[in-house]
Amino acid sequence: MEAPLTNGQARMLQGQDGEDDSSLFNIDAEALKHIMGACNDGALSSVEGLDSDVQWEVRCPSESEWRCADSAIGLGLEKKQIEVLADAVNSNYRGAMMDGRPRRFESLGPMALHRAAIETHPSKEGITALSSVPLDRPIAGVVARLVISPVRQGAPKRVPESADMAANIRTELVCTLLLGVIPSFTIPVLRGMGDYVQSGWANLLFGGLCAGFVTGAFWRPRRPTITYDES
Repeated sequence: MEAPLTNGQARMLQGQDGEDDSSLFNIDAEALKHIMGACNDGALSSVEGLDSDVQWEVRCPSESEWRCADSAIGLGLEKKQIEVLADAVNSNYRGAMMDGRPRRFESLGPMALHRAAIETHPSKEGITALSSVPLDRPIAGVVARLVISPVRQGAPKRVPESADMAANIRTELVCTLLLGVIPSFTIPVLRGMGDYVQSGWANLLFGGLCAGFVTGAFWRPRRPTITYDES
């Protein structure tokens, strides 16, 4: 859908009257579940152009699907609107799926009734932020749109849950050695102060370590980028 769901469309998808009602549909979990269930039970069979070899589903878009669609065609949310997504609420992208499928809530607690959402700026056009909304009750200004998306099969490829700490430590040690410790010992030798290398090695080591750590504020090798190959 290029625009959020209206009350008329919601009634039509549920087999009710009221197609000409263009006011936006304020959602809650039960209503949204009922609409998606009705679409998945019958509406997909009437959609032309879908690959019959692929299993399809009707749902709200995931964040990645929403952002790809917005970049391609522009989804045009109005100011001060909140559009609910299919993703569960999470504090970061660690463990997120990389193939576009929604991220499910994998814990216990009241946040199971919340969903991630795209929220627009109250006064400026085109500015959005990732937010969250409760779905246990209708809230003014919270809208939804439906997408037809392929059902991703198999185990998802995820963003790693944590950084490679061992690799980070190795990188830091090598950089500190090459940029701090080795120059700290080499410079006195080149300046004809070789005796100081033996007598003042502790000072040189400490100075080299400090210099190596300081270089971390300016440069470190770029971390590897995690990619997803759909093929």
